[in-house]
Amino acid sequence: MYIYKIINLMSDISKDLVAATSIPLILSILIEDETYGYELIKKIKERSSGKLAFAEGTIYPVLKKLEEKKLISSKWKLGKTDKQRKYYRITSAGKKQLQVEKNNWFIIHNIFEQLWKTQINFGWK
Repeated sequence: MYIYKIINLMSDISKDLVAATSIPLILSILIEDETYGYELIKKIKERSSGKLAFAEGTIYPVLKKLEEKKLISSKWKLGKTDKQRKYYRITSAGKKQLQVEKNNWFIIHNIFEQLWKTQINFGWK
């Protein structure tokens, strides 16, 4: 298991939950377009309205794991600033895995929704 160093800007979101979301987050962003690591970190922060931010360099073990599983691929390219960057893109296997991840998250979401819906009337004092 990889250890994720995550800057959690919302102290009430557990690091375990943030780590559990890292793969679907990355795949969801990469399905839109290829990108490099630092840009990926920025996009996650932007998309979460600043609630989630991965520390620089900590996303790379996740990217490596996804590459080993053939869910993403990478290649070195010149960026807009003429600097060599490693760009990542989702593979067809990654697209299938993203659908599995989405289905799993919907199942979990629905379970919690049902559990919490029945708990509304319990009003803790």
